[in-house]
Amino acid sequence: MRLELRVCQHCLDGDDGHGGQQKAALLQDMVGCAEVIQEHKDALDLEAVHIRKVRDDEQGKPEALPVIAATIQNDQIVLNDTQLVAEGQDGNMLLYANPDDILTVLAGNVDEISKAVPGDVTVDLSSKGAEIISAAGLGADPEKQP
Repeated sequence: MRLELRVCQHCLDGDDGHGGQQKAALLQDMVGCAEVIQEHKDALDLEAVHIRKVRDDEQGKPEALPVIAATIQNDQIVLNDTQLVAEGQDGNMLLYANPDDILTVLAGNVDEISKAVPGDVTVDLSSKGAEIISAAGLGADPEKQP
């Protein structure tokens, strides 16, 4: 199985006009989770984990998995610059374009890694990211944090 996370570099950096600091924090949560998965991919029997930071001059271009999500805005096709693609061993691909879904899938994988490897395998999440993960029933409940 292979995973590829694609995020907008400008949004990740928190550039004005690209969604603000809350979006940047959520994307940083996604990248943090993906980096942990990449580091411990063998614990999940993953073949590869790619993290692609997309710039304006190469919108949506895949790193390894040839799938690109698009939406229609103002009668024009717009490529999604944030998406997660998972390719199974059977060659089927799953595409997640909703940021909440992306973070939930990535955090679920981190949760599985934490059960399989010794030591602390956690990601410091933003308050919004922690809220999403808590709603999905993963990780610690932010209401019970000290």
